[in-house]
Amino acid sequence: MTRTLTNSLELEKAAALIRAGRLVAFPTETVYGLGANALDAAAVRRIYEAKGRPATSPLIVHVASVPMARKVVSAWPTAAEKLASRYWPGPLTFVLPKAKRVPDIVTAGLGTVGVRMPAHPIALALIRKAGVPLAGPSANRFTELSPVTAEQVRRGLGSAVDLVLDGGLCRVGIESTVLSLAGPVPVLLRPGMVSREQIEALIGPVLLAGTVADGVAHAAPGQHSKHYSPRAPLRLGLPSQSAGTAYLWWAVERPAEFAIRMPNDPDRYGAMLYDTLHKADNSETREIVVEPVPFGSDWDGIRDRLARAAA
Repeated sequence: MTRTLTNSLELEKAAALIRAGRLVAFPTETVYGLGANALDAAAVRRIYEAKGRPATSPLIVHVASVPMARKVVSAWPTAAEKLASRYWPGPLTFVLPKAKRVPDIVTAGLGTVGVRMPAHPIALALIRKAGVPLAGPSANRFTELSPVTAEQVRRGLGSAVDLVLDGGLCRVGIESTVLSLAGPVPVLLRPGMVSREQIEALIGPVLLAGTVADGVAHAAPGQHSKHYSPRAPLRLGLPSQSAGTAYLWWAVERPAEFAIRMPNDPDRYGAMLYDTLHKADNSETREIVVEPVPFGSDWDGIRDRLARAAA
C-alpha cells in the first residue's frame, strides 16, 4: 500500500523497507526516484519489474556522501573530486568504473556505474537511515513522463511501490546531467541543468555522446530515442487548431484549449516542465504542442527531454 510521509516515523519505516529489500519512492531535487538497496540484486530486480524497464538500461546509485560514493566505484579521478566539490549534492551524475560489490543488474552488465548525491533532505535522510546506497531511477513506468510530485508517483505506479515519501514539488524538475569519467576524456552522456560549459570550466574539454540503439546496453539511463513521454502525442511547433490542444509557449502566444505560458529562464522552465505536462495529460487533451526552446547549453537538458518526448 502506498502512503505519504507525515513524520519521522514514516522515514524510519521507509529505511526499514529498504533494508528488507522493498521499494520506496522518494523525492529528489530532480524527479522522484524509485529506490531499493543498490547492493541487493533481488531488490533491484523489483525496480525493473515495477517500471517495465529493459535490462539494458542501467540505474543510477544515490549516495549520501563522497565516502559512500567511493565505496561503489573502483576509481575516483581528480575530475570527480573537483566536480563533486562544486556540484554535490546536486543534479550531476558521474559514470565511473564500478566496485565489485555493486551487482551487475544495477549496471546492465557493464563495468561502470552511475553515482550521484541528491540535493534533497528526505533523500539524504533515507539513505543515511537505511545505511545503504539506493538504486533509484525515476518512479514511473519506463519511457513515461517522470513524476515531480508524490501524487504523480501514486497515479503512475500504484501498488507496485511499497511506500511513497512526499517531499512536495521537485525544484529542478528534470533528470540529472550524466557525465562519464570512466575513460581518458570526459563524455557528456545526458544533458541536464548542470551544463557542458559549467563542467568544462572546472575540468576542461568534454565530448558529446551519440544516440545508443535499443537492445544495446546503455552507459547511462535516458538514452533511448523515445523517453520522458506524456500519454498524449507531443510535438514541437505552433498549434494548428485550438480544439483538444494543450500549448506550452514562452515567446509566441497562440489560442489553445489548455495554454500555459512557460518562463524564458531555463532553470524556471525546467522546474515547471514535467508538472505542466502531467497537468496537460490529465486535462484529457488530444495533443500537446510545445514551442521550441532557445538554443544554448543552458537549454540543452530541456531540449533533449522535449526531443525524446516528441520522438
